[in-house]
Amino acid sequence: MARFSLIPREEQYFALFRQMTSHIYDAASKLAEMLAGKPADFQKHLESIKAIEHQCDELTHSISKKLNSSFITPFDREDIYMLSGALDDIVDLIDDAARAVVMYNVRETTDYARQFGDVIQRMAVQLHEVVSTLERPAGITPRLVEIHRLENEGDDLYHEAIGDLFQGTPDPIRVIRWKDIYDKLETAVDRCEQTANIIETVIIKHA
Repeated sequence: MARFSLIPREEQYFALFRQMTSHIYDAASKLAEMLAGKPADFQKHLESIKAIEHQCDELTHSISKKLNSSFITPFDREDIYMLSGALDDIVDLIDDAARAVVMYNVRETTDYARQFGDVIQRMAVQLHEVVSTLERPAGITPRLVEIHRLENEGDDLYHEAIGDLFQGTPDPIRVIRWKDIYDKLETAVDRCEQTANIIETVIIKHA
């Protein structure tokens, strides 16, 4: 794919975006460990994710501050705002899911939850690779396609998980607890795909 037609002077934006996707991967990995681990460790994982979420907030603030002082930006200012906000949202949603697990006092996770953690972690890997090549986006299309495929995988998983909740004579408390957790996990998956769509739009605009 072609390089951006405008050669950016403010290359620090790309480094900041890479830092954000590194934080997304770290948060996603902690979430996957949490959902596959022991309930006794849930609070520790949540605290780690919360710390990452704060770091990502600081990066988002740094990008906004930099935009106010930059004369030339690598691409449109509104796209930079949109992309940084979308990346920050992913970590926020991972944090929401982790907090729900602790809030509902989950004592045993489900196979669906563990699979969701794996899907989000794999999406985080692809997002980091996409953003790492954003400055010179060659060979980026297969990674975008993989993100879309993983979102479809997450959709299928969500429908299976919700359907399973209502099998037989469901426990209302369990239904309420897990439906909310699944909703939050699925929203995180959707936001990863939406972020990939933003990146794809930026690349097309500046190709």
